[in-house]
Amino acid sequence: MSTLISPRSVQRDGFMKPVAISSRFLKIVTAFVLLGVLSACGASGSTNDSGPDSSSARGNSSEEGAHEFVVESIAYKEGDEIPVRFTCEGEDLSPPIAWSGVPEDTTSFALVMEDPDAPIGTWVHWVVYNLPAETNDLPAGVGSGSGLPDGAFHGKNSWGDAVYGGPCPPGGTHRYFIYVFALDTVLDLPAGASSDILRDTMKGHILGQAQLMGKFSR
Repeated sequence: MSTLISPRSVQRDGFMKPVAISSRFLKIVTAFVLLGVLSACGASGSTNDSGPDSSSARGNSSEEGAHEFVVESIAYKEGDEIPVRFTCEGEDLSPPIAWSGVPEDTTSFALVMEDPDAPIGTWVHWVVYNLPAETNDLPAGVGSGSGLPDGAFHGKNSWGDAVYGGPCPPGGTHRYFIYVFALDTVLDLPAGASSDILRDTMKGHILGQAQLMGKFSR
């Protein structure tokens, strides 16, 4: 077999020793280089700007004119400070909220409000479920335990009460997330279910999820 002496050499025991490279090895290397060049040329000739395909996700729609599922409040905007009247330092009323862009085939809604910044872990402030499909808002103060649409129930918050409990951080600034879930079924749950039980029961039935985050400081 014929060999070629590479210009490159390696040092061993303080001396420079030539490295012998076979002609077969050089042919293999050359073939891989050519293959890489051809692959690069093929890739540059075709582009794909479609991005990740999200059409298979439940609650997403690829139809033109589809609306995003959102929840809003006239009391505060996303990321704003929650007004005192909706906290433990005020009237402790549940804030007014409204949602739009509801996914097709929605049968009911559920709601959870929680504080992920609580020092002992996520603290649940408000739980509601089995809101009828035609519901698109909740007025201020409905979290007191009355005023929900027929068939809807309050679940228990982290204080163990089946009502709204407003932001009441021990100190600093906390974030409060209101999640509205669009479901494809009415949940078989009695009044007073916890957030954990609600989330377990909702599994496999969530068509879409919207959220609103507000902050409160003490």
